[in-house]
Amino acid sequence: MILFNISMVIGTQKKTIIKLNNVSCYYYNFLAVKDVSLEIEENKITALIGPSGCGKSTVLRTLNRMNDTVPGSKVTGEVIIQDLNIYKNDLDLIELRRNVGMVFQRPFPFPMSVYDNIAYGPRMHGIKKKSALDEIIEHSLKQSAIWDEIKDKLDKSAYELSGGQQQRLCIARALAVEPQILLLDEPCSALDPIATLKIEDLLNELKKELTIVIVTHNMQQASRISDNTAFFWTTEERTGFLVEYDATAQIFSSPTDKRTEDYITGRFG
Repeated sequence: MILFNISMVIGTQKKTIIKLNNVSCYYYNFLAVKDVSLEIEENKITALIGPSGCGKSTVLRTLNRMNDTVPGSKVTGEVIIQDLNIYKNDLDLIELRRNVGMVFQRPFPFPMSVYDNIAYGPRMHGIKKKSALDEIIEHSLKQSAIWDEIKDKLDKSAYELSGGQQQRLCIARALAVEPQILLLDEPCSALDPIATLKIEDLLNELKKELTIVIVTHNMQQASRISDNTAFFWTTEERTGFLVEYDATAQIFSSPTDKRTEDYITGRFG
């Protein structure tokens, strides 16, 4: 099953790869996110910002149906990826999550060697030949800018790596199955400034090949690495909603909504 066909989209105009149409998210009867509509461009970094509890991570998880794993969750509206409504009941979720990879807030390498961490996904998709796995592992670790640091530690436990290395290992693990979209939920929140910079440099390289959506509380990070920014806010009832979405330069220099300006300048939030 082929979910996406990037080659069908040609030209130099802006290319939308993800479209959310009136998306609302519920946990049982609680409305967590209300009526979000936005379009995400291919080969760009899109940042989702806003205070805690405004629904950023919930929206992120709608993009590969990770919310399905949460009891009582329900999504209404449409999430369209390359003209495919991913909330159709007959969708192959394994294939969806191969194409739309995710990296979480804290690195969680599997309790196995560095090599086996990266090989896990390809093996699940039927790649067993060692020479093919060797090539995938080297390529993924080079993509994640960590090959030179750990190429002599492939047989070591992934737990022996530093926090920053573990996070890049998790990115490499996601890249090993060749996704077209990469979702990151505050990937640098537990890292020191040097490790954070390495992740940011890596993402800027990866967007040449991938579309990246990142949730971050770090305003400097959002302004440094993202091309577009979506600002979310929340009601007194704790329902999140999209306030505005625009090019990052526009959001950080001349936002249209006073709440956006107050948040990014640190007046509240």
